[in-house]
Amino acid sequence: MTDNSKKQGLTYADAGVSIDAGDALIDRIKPLAKMTARPGADVALGGFGGAFDLKAAGFKDPVLVSGTDGVGTKLRIAIDTGVLNTVGIDLVAMCVNDILAQGAEPLFFLDYFATGHLDPAKAEQVISGIAKGCQLSACALIGGETAEMPGMYEGEDFDLAGFVVGAAERGQLLPLKSEMKAGDPLIGISSSGPHSNGYSLIRKVVEISGLNWSDPSPFSENQTLAEALLEPTKIYVTQLLPLIRRGLIKGLAHITGGGLTENTPRMLPSHLTPEYDFKSWERPNVFNWLQETGGIAESEMQRAFNCGIGMVITCDQSDTADILDVLAHSGEDARMIGHLT
Repeated sequence: MTDNSKKQGLTYADAGVSIDAGDALIDRIKPLAKMTARPGADVALGGFGGAFDLKAAGFKDPVLVSGTDGVGTKLRIAIDTGVLNTVGIDLVAMCVNDILAQGAEPLFFLDYFATGHLDPAKAEQVISGIAKGCQLSACALIGGETAEMPGMYEGEDFDLAGFVVGAAERGQLLPLKSEMKAGDPLIGISSSGPHSNGYSLIRKVVEISGLNWSDPSPFSENQTLAEALLEPTKIYVTQLLPLIRRGLIKGLAHITGGGLTENTPRMLPSHLTPEYDFKSWERPNVFNWLQETGGIAESEMQRAFNCGIGMVITCDQSDTADILDVLAHSGEDARMIGHLT
């Protein structure tokens, strides 16, 4: 400690926390948050809490649905490669897709960004992805928390958590288990890749392969391995909400950790089980590469990864063609992949 610091006394900056950096970050992200404004939220950062007006959003008798999630060890790839502008989309997607599976429209989102040393420019890249995810799901980014915690995180490491609140009119919540029956079809909507699950196993496969993150991707064109594996989680909100509101969907399963094997039963009554035709869709090349390179058993693939299906719908057989047509017009690759037994 210098004589100067002894005379002036310790500051927060001496302990490794920069209040100025935090203030600079807020100034950087205010325009990003403003872009996510929607009916019910004007998105003005800086207060002690964020407000949302359900009446202004058009709800009459709403039930609130909330969810929280993170990005997991996919963050490790982003941190190690410096590709930081997409993991925020993953964060939003993991949260909004979950409450969508309950029939809820995402209304507002808050994030928690924790790091050992706050770099406003890098943090802005991360939060720009969060704002993009909120735009894609028509959800307002109304607040968050940035925590600079030296001694808790080393080097460039950081962690993310997300929190979403949505709503559905009473009576529109999913799943409608009492209406499900044997023979009901299962419709699968394609994923954009592994989404945000199984990345500890993915990183182990990459280690075995001997490839570097900057090497050309062995399963996609014109991308590095890192860019291919950082493909953001697909957000299904705008595609599925109209179908939910028309009453065409009995149940939705967001295919996350546990894969098709463990997630689809979460929307079903105990007397029904999903039966899949795994040959009814073509797996994206990334999953074939992971399986072959890692020598991963098929049962483990189905438990660890979505294997190309990010969301599963069950409905009445008579509504299948209508649902597939709507999804096709919204640009989704959706198809029959099985039925309930």
